[in-house]
Amino acid sequence: MSQNQTRQLGDSGITVPLLTFGGNVFGWTVDQATSFSLLDALVERGLWFIDTADVYSRWAPGNKGGESETIIGEWLKKSGKRDQIVLATKVGMELSPEKTGLKPQYIRQAVEDSLRRLQTDYIDLYQAHRDDEDTPLADTLSTFDSLIREGKVRAIGASNYSAARLQEALQVSEAKGLARYETLQPQYNLYDRQPYEAELEPVVRAHGLGVINYYSLASGFLSGKYRDAADAGKSARGQGVVEKYLNPRGLRILDALDAISEAHQVTPTQVALAWLIARPGITAPIVSATSLKQLDDLAGAMQLTLTPAQIDQLDQASR
Repeated sequence: MSQNQTRQLGDSGITVPLLTFGGNVFGWTVDQATSFSLLDALVERGLWFIDTADVYSRWAPGNKGGESETIIGEWLKKSGKRDQIVLATKVGMELSPEKTGLKPQYIRQAVEDSLRRLQTDYIDLYQAHRDDEDTPLADTLSTFDSLIREGKVRAIGASNYSAARLQEALQVSEAKGLARYETLQPQYNLYDRQPYEAELEPVVRAHGLGVINYYSLASGFLSGKYRDAADAGKSARGQGVVEKYLNPRGLRILDALDAISEAHQVTPTQVALAWLIARPGITAPIVSATSLKQLDDLAGAMQLTLTPAQIDQLDQASR
């Protein structure tokens, strides 16, 4: 991968490719063997930034959380590729009633658990999975700061924070000389624009934070997979996707994606991701796949450059 196809993750000094791979599929919709083949392919195709969380994939029947980290750890042990990837995970979502939040003692316990499951001695990006308003920001940040000084974590980030709380956290870090959140992980895509653009974007741009946004394809809607009500049956989440996105605005966005993908001879998925990659302030949108074919489609987005007119066309369609 050439240098211009990588970006800096905030001011962390960590370099990442133009897309992040979401590891929530490991141990959920793909088994260990398929996960290993996907992880090998990720490195080969230049998608070597992998994002997971301690809670993935607790929601699946029979799971208790930690499954994704465990599979990644087994792959790291087998492949020896720890130095070829940038690894991100998260803490704070509820694993059990006593394993939740961002209190110092719990963060200490959770990071050791994640390191053990991942079979590594450091995490590149450790993220607060959601805000914990019951714990002072200074307590959480000073714990993260200690983990960085101890070499267990290289940089920290925030996920699912409001603009006001993110701003407050950055001010606490500056006032107390503590490590700051270098990244934000918000929901953002061509359809779901308003919450991020109106409130969070000004904060991340002002402070030079990296942004690794999730739901980059609006739960698959922007791939063009769901075009009428009958398409709801195409996946377990199809009904919800159709109810939320299949409306005049959604169809207008699909029309624009279709036109541009035809002009470039690429897929709507690649156009939707290229629009995100081109957005100032966005570092590496999160994508996920359960097959090598899907992975190749996603990786193609890193090679696609939209014209200013095409970006404007998508902006107008999604207004």
